[in-house]
Amino acid sequence: MGVTLRLYDTASRAVRDFVPLEPGRVSIYLCGATVQAPPHVGHIRSGLAFDILRRWLEASGYDVTFVRNVTDIDDKILARGAEEGVPFWQVAMRNERAFTWAYDVLGCLPPTYEPRATGHVPEMVELMQRLIDGGHAYAADGDVYFDVRSFPEYGALSGQRLDDMQPAGDSEASIKRDPRDFALWKSAKSGEPQWVTPWGPGRPGWHLECSAMASRYLGPAFDIHGGGMDLLFPHHENEIAQSKAAGDGFARYWMHNAWVTTSGEKMSKSLGNSLLVSEVVKRVRPVELRYYLGSAHYRSMLEFSDEALAEAASGYRRIEGFLRRAEESLGDRPAATAVPAAFAAALDDDLGVPQALAVLHDTVRAGNTALADADAGAARRARDEVTVMLDVLGLNPYAEQWAAGADDGASRRALAPLVDVVLAQRQAARDRKDFAVADALRDGLASSGILVEDTPVGARWSLAEES
Repeated sequence: MGVTLRLYDTASRAVRDFVPLEPGRVSIYLCGATVQAPPHVGHIRSGLAFDILRRWLEASGYDVTFVRNVTDIDDKILARGAEEGVPFWQVAMRNERAFTWAYDVLGCLPPTYEPRATGHVPEMVELMQRLIDGGHAYAADGDVYFDVRSFPEYGALSGQRLDDMQPAGDSEASIKRDPRDFALWKSAKSGEPQWVTPWGPGRPGWHLECSAMASRYLGPAFDIHGGGMDLLFPHHENEIAQSKAAGDGFARYWMHNAWVTTSGEKMSKSLGNSLLVSEVVKRVRPVELRYYLGSAHYRSMLEFSDEALAEAASGYRRIEGFLRRAEESLGDRPAATAVPAAFAAALDDDLGVPQALAVLHDTVRAGNTALADADAGAARRARDEVTVMLDVLGLNPYAEQWAAGADDGASRRALAPLVDVVLAQRQAARDRKDFAVADALRDGLASSGILVEDTPVGARWSLAEES
């Protein structure tokens, strides 16, 4: 398998040829949700971006192992449980289900493995022991800390110098060798969950969890580590330090997706501008939200607005409208075919989805022209290419995930009997050459947002926004 895919590697700050450790196989670890609250659209963008990467790798012939973890113990989860007067795991499980629902409703393929942090404490203990034995970590009053001075490469991923970094400012600074040292393990506090370790009871630190889970499921070295750019420092920087200090090769490529913003600010609950996935999909279909969130380059900020979301939804409906017209005109369903070369080139260039979508829409326009010219061969080729491109992007309306909504859902089905009656009356008027009445019926439908198109096989109708 020759090198075609090139990806931007955060660690080297360059676009690199992607060459997997094992020919024909790709291993990916994606930092998943910290489940202290239900997901907003900013949370879910990361899952969508790496779902597209996975789909493109699989379409390119790779066997992909995809790990997306769940951080189910964390300071914020514990605080939320205390605030609600419920166990931490109740908060975590409730929100983990909300994240799983959001991933599923937006068409993300399920991960190969989805490990929870609390299920991998033995692996964390083993990793800490390796670090202590190697002189890279130390125990202090029941805590275990990573000694950042013991790892000369610390700061390389984020491009920071250790001496320029600000201390964390936590209450444990006095027991650390260096105030920049980070916690691998936190000693037990009253009312908190705890696990037994050689250094005393306690709970894991956030950074330790991902290193332990990544190596458990992907081995000491793997291909791609992904996550949001907000995780680059300190989380990913600390993962690299503890894993490589322990002797693991760890990730060979680092990929980071940009934020979703509102009014120019990163979407977050602290800013009060979050938009829950469960609420947004009440305003547009899930497939339209997926189209919108996936349409920008994964490394570009995406400014969220209802106007931009509505525009994206209309763009997707235009694609659906072409496929519907093609099915009615051609009388068959799409056949398997290769993606256009320009589409493949766009995705091979650091997952260039905006350029790939431009190819898709060009093909839709060519297909519509072919239908208007009654060129069945060209229309069929365009239809088949559009369908396979949508497959790669997780947007194929014929797929089981979206099939129920591919005809505009309940609203179109509810309108169909009424529109069919009006179209029958219009056809009867045309048959008796009463074109004034026929035109009046057509115009009446148009004023209600229903467009009528006369085709060689009869009149067809569509909602104005899908045309």
